Order: sequence, then structure tokens, then C-alpha cells
Amino acid sequence: MKLDDLEGKIFLDSSFPLPLDRPFTSAQARAEGITSPQLTWLHSNGFLRSPIKSVYLASQAGDSTLLRCQSLALVVPEDCVVCDRHAGWLLGAEMVLAPNEHIELQPISVFRPSGFGRLRNDLADSGERNLIDSDVIEVGGIRVTSPIRTAWDLGRVRWTDQAIAGIDVMLGLGLFSKEEFLDGVERFRRTRWVTVLRAVAPLGDGRSQSPGESVLRLRWIEVHLPTPHPQLEVWRDEQLIAILDIANGELRYAAEYDGAEWHSSPEQREHDRRRRDAVRDENWVVDAFVAENLFGRKQNAEAMLRNGAAEARRRFGRGVA
Repeated sequence: MKLDDLEGKIFLDSSFPLPLDRPFTSAQARAEGITSPQLTWLHSNGFLRSPIKSVYLASQAGDSTLLRCQSLALVVPEDCVVCDRHAGWLLGAEMVLAPNEHIELQPISVFRPSGFGRLRNDLADSGERNLIDSDVIEVGGIRVTSPIRTAWDLGRVRWTDQAIAGIDVMLGLGLFSKEEFLDGVERFRRTRWVTVLRAVAPLGDGRSQSPGESVLRLRWIEVHLPTPHPQLEVWRDEQLIAILDIANGELRYAAEYDGAEWHSSPEQREHDRRRRDAVRDENWVVDAFVAENLFGRKQNAEAMLRNGAAEARRRFGRGVA
């Protein structure tokens, strides 16, 4: 290619012989006739960026979790596997990423088999992990842990909130049954945080619609309220008036999680108000929770849940255990 053709341009165009929407290696560039000095010039002048040594990407492609995974897949040893929340994301569980990670990108969880060391670069959060052949599949040319192995790994973490959120979102993909998931838990005996996996695994429910809902359901269970049912439908005559995040129909008490993304605009808040008023007209007590109620030093979800359930019992005289 002629570098003179780029004079006055901001980005590379279709005349560039390599993809503009995904990464490529320096070897692939040379195979297309782009010399090392040309690559250096393109990089120095902002037409390309290099997310990792020997890998380049057109600047207009931006940055994303997928592009980082694709960049690593081009150059890491063949035994490397994307794991944990990034494996879940590649498998289709979009909500499994850390809060705001779609904006503030994090290093990719990439592990090697035990005894082979770890990767050391800025794109990877790496280590060693015992994996068997059935634990690994390929997604778009990237080696990732299988859906069920990813769920087991996401459940083996220090905090129960994080564990329930990860397990729920993987069950929600419908790629394995809860029975299969539970049957495999003891495979991880004597491993780090397996006690958390054992405690939380039976509580997993793929009907949860967000990590916040998962944690709210865990809080409900922890204060020993009657069985919580995710996505409970409320009907008036033959008309569906609402689907409640977490509820018990016999007690007629519901808890809903209002995440900022879907419940913050004036229109969204008005929709929530009308929907909940309609449910309350059917003799329900409905409480709304936000992140501050669930997380942090001032969280008060347990007290809110106890008070809400007590109000439902008082109001409707329902002696539900």
C-alpha cells in the first residue's frame, strides 16, 4: 500500500488489505504486503493501535471485550483458555461482566493448564487452572470454558453475592440443567471457595433477569421469608397486569430491583409506578429496591424485606410460614 494515499485522512478505508473490524498479527500484515516500517508508521501516526505485542487493530474499531479476546487468541499459546466472567460473556451471558465493564474494560481472564505458568501482558488476568478436555470449547476461534464449567467457576468465589449472580446468569442460558450443575459440584472438593459453591449452587435460578435481582433473591432467602418465585405473573381476570421480579403469591408480597439502566428515566419510573399500583390494587405489598439497598455499608435490604413481609401479613391476615 502507498502511505502517501493516507495524507489528509483520519482513518484507514476499504483500500487497506486487512480487516478494519478485528485484530491481525504483524505476520498477517507482512503476508498482505505491508512491511514492518509501514506498520510502524501506521501505528505511530494513529491509524493502527497495538493492544498487545505483534497484534494490530484499525483505530476506528475501538476497544471492547470481544476485541481483547480476539487479540489474545492470535498470539497466546494454544493451551490458553478464556475463563470466568469473560467466558460467560463470550457464551452469551451479557450481564456476567463486572459492573460498568462494558465502559471501563478490564484485563481478560485467560488461564493455562496447571504447571504451565501464566501469561504476563497488560490484556490478560492470568493464572493456572485444572481443566479436562470436556471443560473447553471453541467460540468464534477462541478457546473458552464450557457453559457448565464456567458456571462452576463463577460459583467458586469468595462472596456469595457474586456467586449467585454468576450461577443464575449461566443457568439462564439454558445450555445445561440445574441437575447437571448440582451433580458436578463435588468434583471441586478441596478447591478454593468450594464451600461457597456448595452453599449457593442449590439456590441458583435461571429465571433471574439481572445480577441485582439475583442478589435481592439471596437476601430474601437469608431472612427466611416464604419461598421466592422469580418472574411471578399477576393476572386480573384474564389480563396479565405485571410480572414481578421476586414474589410469593400466597403471602402477596413482592420485591423488585430497579437497576439504573432500565428504571431511571422519567418514562421508565412512570411505567413502574403504574404497573405496581395495578398490582397493589390486587391486594399486594410491593417494595422497590435499588443498588444502595443491596450493597455497601448502608445496605438495608434485609430490614426492608422483613418489614414488607410483616406488612403483608398484617394487611391480609396471611399466616404464611
